This record gives sequence, structure tokens and C-alpha cells, in this order.
Amino acid sequence: MDIDKIVKSLKDAKQPRSEFVKLMDSFKNPYLVLIGCILSLRTNDKTTYPATLRMLELAKTPQEMMKVEPEKLAKAIYPVGFYENKAGQIIELSRIIVEELDGKVPDEIEDLCKFKGVGRKTANLVLAIGYNKPAICVDVHVHRIFNRLGYIKTKSPEETEFALREKLPEKYWIDINTLLVTHGQNVCKPIKPDCLNCPIEKYCKKVLN
Repeated sequence: MDIDKIVKSLKDAKQPRSEFVKLMDSFKNPYLVLIGCILSLRTNDKTTYPATLRMLELAKTPQEMMKVEPEKLAKAIYPVGFYENKAGQIIELSRIIVEELDGKVPDEIEDLCKFKGVGRKTANLVLAIGYNKPAICVDVHVHRIFNRLGYIKTKSPEETEFALREKLPEKYWIDINTLLVTHGQNVCKPIKPDCLNCPIEKYCKKVLN
């Protein structure tokens, strides 16, 4: 399977990105990527995008965020999933960053995963977008599409991450999440993928997930 042609075809297709994906790609700031990703967990992009903008009206740095009242933040980010828990989580990790980490977001996966509620998906996205470091962020779209293509055969997003670390050229690690999330939202959906309008259909083995 020619992964170079697959990536080029996806880039050339210029599929419309969601407002939230565009916002996250614009941050180039590890702290903003971190808290934006936390908001997005178990919540669709249409809900997360305006919630993120409301959150940023209250604070844009960990120093500012740690002073925000949990109830005020929870009200701002509603109705994202688990909004009360996420408000407390964001304020607490902001405090830790300021008081224990000299205001710097960690730039290693293992250290990021020490934050409550932060897993490898979020940690990898912080490294890739926030620090521009080679990292593979695997969400449901990346996991589903790579398996559907037949590029890998894995049972979980974490398995997919490590399989891609072995197989996917490092030059594609940073961009692959945005490309496949966009492709998954527009064309390669979980149910009834639009194969007739798929720019990479000829490469796809159509493996059932």
C-alpha cells in the first residue's frame, strides 16, 4: 500500500475541516491545545468549538485559568460532556502547571499522562500541534480508517498508535490526525462511508471494523 499516494490524495482533496479542528491547528500553543483537547473528549466538534471560544474569553494562560471559579468555567463550557468535571480538571491542571512545573506544559507523553484525565491521545496531540514534535494522535477516526484501509490490523486506538509508530513514516506523524479526522467526518464515516466520493477509495481494502 502506497502511503505516500494516500496522504497526497487526502491533502489534494482539500476536504472541509470543522471549525474546531481549524481552531486547534491554529493554536500552536501546548497549553491551549491541552485544554481544548480536554473539552473535546466525548463531545462532538460542533459543541466543542463554541465552548472553547467561551472558555478562552475567561482565560488563555494557566496563570489566568487557575484563578477562575469552577462554577463560572463550568457554565461557560456547558454543554460539553462532563462539563463540571472538566472545569475542575482544567483549573487543577492549570494550578499544577503554574505551581509545580514553572508554568511550562510538559513535552513528554509520560509526563502529560500524569495529569488527571489526560491519556495518550491528548498527550500526542499536545506534542504534535503544541510543540511540533513527531507524535501520532490516534482517535476513533484514525483507528477506524487505517484499519478499514487494511494498512494495519489493530483492536484499539492505543494498539493503532504503536502499530503506526512502527509503520507510518515519521514525516506524516504530525499531520495524519487532522487529515484522517477531516476525512472521517466528511467521507469515511463509521456507518455508510461515502466510497463513491472517496479520494483514496482505490487504495482501500474495505476491511469491516
